[in-house]
Amino acid sequence: MNEDRSGSSSSSQSHNGHHRSWLERIGQALSGEPRDREDLVEVLRQATEREILDHDALAMIEGVLHVSELQARDIMIPRSQVAVLQRSDRVWDLMPTIVETGHSRFPVTGESRDDVIGILIAKDLLRYLDPDTQREFNLRELLRPALFIPESKRLDALLKLFQDSRNHLAVVVDEYGGLAGIVTIEDVIEQIVGEIDDEHDDEDDGWILSRGDDGEFVVKALTPIDEFNENFGTDFSDEEFDTVGGLVANGFGHVPRRGEALELGGCRFEVVRADSRRIYLLRVSRFPVAVAVEDEDHSQAG
Repeated sequence: MNEDRSGSSSSSQSHNGHHRSWLERIGQALSGEPRDREDLVEVLRQATEREILDHDALAMIEGVLHVSELQARDIMIPRSQVAVLQRSDRVWDLMPTIVETGHSRFPVTGESRDDVIGILIAKDLLRYLDPDTQREFNLRELLRPALFIPESKRLDALLKLFQDSRNHLAVVVDEYGGLAGIVTIEDVIEQIVGEIDDEHDDEDDGWILSRGDDGEFVVKALTPIDEFNENFGTDFSDEEFDTVGGLVANGFGHVPRRGEALELGGCRFEVVRADSRRIYLLRVSRFPVAVAVEDEDHSQAG
């Protein structure tokens, strides 16, 4: 019995010692001489391989490190895709936009789209929708103060600002004070934990999420290749990959980060949302046919 206990104790001590040695290495990476983040991430990945950290924890740690490198302009919903309400609208005029988008918060504008005067929370309209109750409607009285930030605002600082101000949405302004886009607290958190699906993120909503004024489209990375070909007039093969995200990741040769771009088959693919494991959203622009043919002829001539 003593021998068994001794053996068990020895094994436990060996495991604990091994566990501590990796924790010590991580601690040294954090508290020792300054090192670049790639070295730190490599230590964490080795710790994951040794099952000291699980993959979800590693992904979140990488997300935290990545957030400090990003600015509001990197993740904002651009001006062309922002759903806004107008100060002059009556309560029933507001409902189509609210119902169609499913959003809970909306910038409200005054004289122009750049004149954001406040934020409307959709639930504040409920009291005015009862036909049996006649209430005088004044949209301005329902508005919450807007949180304005520059495009250069770092995401780690923005997350702290969201916490301190209890705001869930920030209006991003350009150097002239005009509306550049919006960022939500969910957008920032998703950079750390990955995609957060809610009741409005339904696969049945379609693979193409939005179209910009400049001819760019935001599509889901899980879009089947045959669906993508049908929508964009491309002829990508689906023999090796089922989804456009898999096709693009293969083109990069790695799981790309937000902002990385790739030209493939007459299209430009820019990563809009991704984590350390997969791509979620892509911004796609199709080259004009004439340009694509000209580039191909030029390449053959070379």
